[in-house]
Amino acid sequence: MTAEIISVGTELLLGNILNTNAQYLSRELAALGITVQRENTIGDNHGRLADFVNEAKQRCDLLVFTGGLGPTADDLTKETVAACYGDTLEFDPVEWEKIVAFFTRTHRETTPNNRKQAMVPVHGHKVINNHGTAPGAWFEQDGHCAVLMPGVPHEMKAMWEESVRPLLMARQNCTLHSVTLRVLGGESDLEYRVRHLLENANPTAAIYCKTGECEIRITARAETDTEAEKMCRAYATKFYDLLGDAVYDEDVAGLEETVIHTLQARGLTLATAESCTGGLIAQRLTSVSGSSEVFGFGFVTYWEQAKAKMVGVDPAVIAKYNVVSAPVAAQMALGAAETAGADIAVSVTGVAGPTGGDAVRPVGTVYLGAARGDTVYVKKLFVSRPDRAMVRARAAQAALELALRLAQGKVPAGTQALAKSAQHDDTALMALDAFFLKAD
Repeated sequence: MTAEIISVGTELLLGNILNTNAQYLSRELAALGITVQRENTIGDNHGRLADFVNEAKQRCDLLVFTGGLGPTADDLTKETVAACYGDTLEFDPVEWEKIVAFFTRTHRETTPNNRKQAMVPVHGHKVINNHGTAPGAWFEQDGHCAVLMPGVPHEMKAMWEESVRPLLMARQNCTLHSVTLRVLGGESDLEYRVRHLLENANPTAAIYCKTGECEIRITARAETDTEAEKMCRAYATKFYDLLGDAVYDEDVAGLEETVIHTLQARGLTLATAESCTGGLIAQRLTSVSGSSEVFGFGFVTYWEQAKAKMVGVDPAVIAKYNVVSAPVAAQMALGAAETAGADIAVSVTGVAGPTGGDAVRPVGTVYLGAARGDTVYVKKLFVSRPDRAMVRARAAQAALELALRLAQGKVPAGTQALAKSAQHDDTALMALDAFFLKAD
């Protein structure tokens, strides 16, 4: 089956709203084995929309619309698409009762134009909206189909998951099972290593790039869910064989979730000491339900004085090596662990930009520390793109990776170790500092 995604709304063309619906639907349709041939955005204009629909329905099996189902005069999608598919609309008393009930619950009154949302297809059928006032619609003509969903992202996603996705799966007479591998590393390197596994017809596999990591989504089609799940599991094993522990988890929202779950499973606690990330690491950790069981202290030590007062960084070390340095990152992590009484602590100090860099420490330079027991592991990160948000996001991701490896009982790759007993030893600190400066 082939499809096109059509986003309707002049506000999208003006750039007032980010179109996340198209991205979501592209991935969902691909997971169903439906080939998305085009993505299009059309303004709120009856003539242009009708011309486009009449052309598009001839070249693919399914048109997927979002937007234009509201009560205002410029919400034209439903009546326009109905006419293009030889259908008409009729008033649905049940939908009208739902709309009235919604307005009543929110202490508002309906207006005459709200009745427009209760109009549903005569020959096609409505698609129930359990999360808003605008029902969707399904039209069909000569084997070509169109499905209309609201433009509000949370309503669209709910309608897709509850109604549209099951409908499309039933039409394909199969079941699907997916598993998403979360993999640390960059997209180009990963794709090269697993490129032959991305060309399979069933199961399929696709890579999606994130900050500091990638998702590999594996989807299998079979007659039963058990069979599809078995196919997914077998194919996932091939990725594990190639990528090893770079695959850090499956079907999780992000690295922070895996960190929290690993700490919980092993009975460990974590603390953070942040400078350039300004609490971003702590924010990600506390977004996970149950994080309070293992995460009790997050120090935001932006000023040099705060680093000394809160986590015990020696001011003389800052003066000698710079606040953005390996010795400072090491003392921050060790101090955070001791102050918090935590088993593990991670630290970040860097130059997020766009100002503040120099020849030795340009914008994008970040030092990270990760302490457990009698050892702290230090790593240097350089984000070549001088974007403040990107530097902070990459630093937070790297810190979480360090925390995960220590929680797993592993020595983090690409780090230099310093004994806790040597954190005030000038010779040891000079050697640590020189190691990273020489590496440049």
